[in-house]
Amino acid sequence: MKAYADLEALARKGRYLVLKTVHHSGAGHIGGPLSAMEMLIALYFNVLNIRPEDPLWEDRDRFILSKGHSAIGLYVVMALRGYFPLEELATFDKGNSRLQGHPDMTRLPGLDASTGSLGQGLSFGVGIALGAKLKGKTFHTFVMLGDGEIQEGMVWEAVNTARKYRLGNLTALLDWNGLQQYGWRGQGRGDRRDPWDDADPRQIFQAFGWRVREIDGHAFDQIIAACTEARAAAAEGVPTVIVAHTIKGKGLSFTEGKHAWHSKVPTREELEQARKELGIEGEEALA
Repeated sequence: MKAYADLEALARKGRYLVLKTVHHSGAGHIGGPLSAMEMLIALYFNVLNIRPEDPLWEDRDRFILSKGHSAIGLYVVMALRGYFPLEELATFDKGNSRLQGHPDMTRLPGLDASTGSLGQGLSFGVGIALGAKLKGKTFHTFVMLGDGEIQEGMVWEAVNTARKYRLGNLTALLDWNGLQQYGWRGQGRGDRRDPWDDADPRQIFQAFGWRVREIDGHAFDQIIAACTEARAAAAEGVPTVIVAHTIKGKGLSFTEGKHAWHSKVPTREELEQARKELGIEGEEALA
């Protein structure tokens, strides 16, 4: 178990590696991976029961990144956790790489699902959790959803199915950063209207019989406590959703809350600015 100070240092390094990798590859997403960074760090270092040296261990907890376009954030955290060398991040999004632009479980051991088409990850998680229950397995399945993808109807079919089969061993983390690729009109940040601006997903999850926990998605103590509570309550047969309030592009002055950074490649000057703001020095700095 890592101390909070260590987790915060890992999050700063993770953010830098996200920008560095996207800068070098010339493609990738920035805003979503940065909004989810603390949750990914907390999961892989303090929550998930996993063995990076044995990524296919049968009794490991499962994690599904349903918002697959944030793959670079997941790869960075997996590399920091020891699933593969940090140097391999340089192959991101290139032909024959294990680190495709969206997660491909057929290439990289440790990925529990291939994702990319939004709205499907929770259904995948329902299947894994139901299978575990039928086999008497005690591992827990976590699924990270984006707030944009819960506009997909398939998500709510999965929510209903999880309630039906009393999947207390399933926890969804909703990365609620409130901003999608084109921003929202009226917020001075885009040209489109939020199609769900009159809907409250917390009430919908509750109506389907889920336990709802609301947290600051950048606070390690709240993330870890919520995940721990969800796991401890698994026997009650009630699935949990952790609604995590986050900021898109969190951690850097020029990316925070800016929809333009949903998918944008940082320049060398912006990467250097990120290094200074995140306090990255020595061997961790720009190569």
